Amino acid sequence: MKKSDNGLKIGDLASMFGLTARTIRYYEELGLLKSNDRTEGIHRRYPEKNIVYLNRIKYLKDYGLSLGEIKEFFDLAEKDRSGAACKELLLSKYQEKIAEEENNLEKIRIRLASLREQVAALQSLEHFFSCPGDSCETCEFSMFCDEPEDEAP
Repeated sequence: MKKSDNGLKIGDLASMFGLTARTIRYYEELGLLKSNDRTEGIHRRYPEKNIVYLNRIKYLKDYGLSLGEIKEFFDLAEKDRSGAACKELLLSKYQEKIAEEENNLEKIRIRLASLREQVAALQSLEHFFSCPGDSCETCEFSMFCDEPEDEAP
């Protein structure tokens, strides 16, 4: 990593986090990162503090927050240097994410139960096109059920 008194080069900062230079520039455009004034060679240099910022961005993105939501935290952190407001906002966002994940988990459990029922029903059938059994009583197509033919359609 090439470092000078003026900070880190964009490529070095990007490679530390497996990002592209374009991503670093985009984060800077959004106000998530700060660069020093350009050097005489017209190259951006990024203060080492950006390592902490990029780590926080990665961490928040990994938990499903959008860049817009992350920007809220960065803006709030500049207004409230104590960090209390960010902490409260992050706790709220995490509670929302927990609720979303629990809802997704419940949907997955329901789908798994349904798949297990389908497996059990299919294991009891002689033929793929056979009536699946108990569900036939409530099936809107039960009037079309016949004994399976020797050949599939």
